Amino acid sequence: MKVSRSKIVMSGLTNCCPNCGGHTLFRKGSLFQLNESCPRCGLKLERDEGFFLGSMSLNYGVTIFAFLLPVLILYLTGQFSGVVAAIVAGLGAIGFPVAFYRSSRSWWLMTYYFFLRFQTTGCISVRLPTTKTTRGLFGISPNTTLRNRG
Repeated sequence: MKVSRSKIVMSGLTNCCPNCGGHTLFRKGSLFQLNESCPRCGLKLERDEGFFLGSMSLNYGVTIFAFLLPVLILYLTGQFSGVVAAIVAGLGAIGFPVAFYRSSRSWWLMTYYFFLRFQTTGCISVRLPTTKTTRGLFGISPNTTLRNRG
């Protein structure tokens, strides 16, 4: 399925599958469990182990800049007392990432597929080094097409 970049962005911002646009990223009845693949189009959502470390970083950054930084500014300008700022920051540092969890996962998938569009053939062409050592060590030719297993 050929998907435009604008559709990928719209799907990511609305927490939808970047390929078909279906509301199928997360399992029904669960707030935090991501489907391994989209039930509607079969797009693999759970990539390799550690793939979603990027979404954790995204969540962390948004929490700091969208929530904790404004609380700090309100404290420094005298709008909040030290106790109020500490309580709000503490509650927000726990609550905001939990509330933003689904969006951070969706935004990370959006970013990934925006730059590395899903290949409908399931193949990724890779140009490998042509040294004698590489050919002998791995037994592959320089223009080998690696199959995507997911």
